[in-house]
Amino acid sequence: MSGNIQLLADTLAHAREENRAALIAYLPAGFPTVDGGIAAVKAAFEGGADVVEVGLPHSDPVLDGPVIQTADDIALRGGVKIADVMRTVREAYEATGRPVLVMTYWNPVDRYGVERFTAELAEAGGAGCILPDLPVEESVLWREHAEKHGLATVFVVAPSSRDERLAKITAVGTGFVYAASLMGVTGTRASVGVQAQDLVRRTRATTGLPVCVGLGVSNAAQAAEVAGFADGVIVGSAFVQRLLDAPDAASGLVAVRELAGELAQGVRKR
Repeated sequence: MSGNIQLLADTLAHAREENRAALIAYLPAGFPTVDGGIAAVKAAFEGGADVVEVGLPHSDPVLDGPVIQTADDIALRGGVKIADVMRTVREAYEATGRPVLVMTYWNPVDRYGVERFTAELAEAGGAGCILPDLPVEESVLWREHAEKHGLATVFVVAPSSRDERLAKITAVGTGFVYAASLMGVTGTRASVGVQAQDLVRRTRATTGLPVCVGLGVSNAAQAAEVAGFADGVIVGSAFVQRLLDAPDAASGLVAVRELAGELAQGVRKR
């Protein structure tokens, strides 16, 4: 089975046809449990997410702030494995027919084996992978296997990326470009700001790929602000925080569904 890169492209194109940004949710696999994580991904889709990124929990998540680190720690202590990440992708995709990506640091993929990882992700119905710490220069092996299996390779660009660097990254990325709204780690912010708008403008000058903004968006007003200049709005920590704050699993799923609904309205108010 080949992966769902075309489904991802069609989903982002459909949002554009509706004159809105796509809503992309992030949730870590295995949090609060493997079954609970799968239910949370489904709840995000039910609430209105267009795409979900499933995080592969990592012991040294350099780009992630305290909220996602806490969730990753819970998942790792629960014994989450790459097989559980693949199961999360498969069950979420089979239940919804929507695009599901994996967001992972490079080390676990490298250890697992690139061919094995890409083959299993495609077989599970995954649409691709976001690899925040894989340098473009070292990505040839990954990209060969991703392309063979019909998977998107999403690279991350940052406000510090110079124009020539942006061009180098976007020339080989597929699916969409993940624009980090600010320098620093993931987490909610009071403002998503001017840096993000400038980064989207500079990135678009180098590529026809959709440019989606993450890091810091936590509510409908911020989602609407980012939707005014980006093709997609990526929200992670705010979803994870809702699950952390919930008194029980059922309330957590309600909270995820509600937040997705609020954000889905926000991206339609660009």
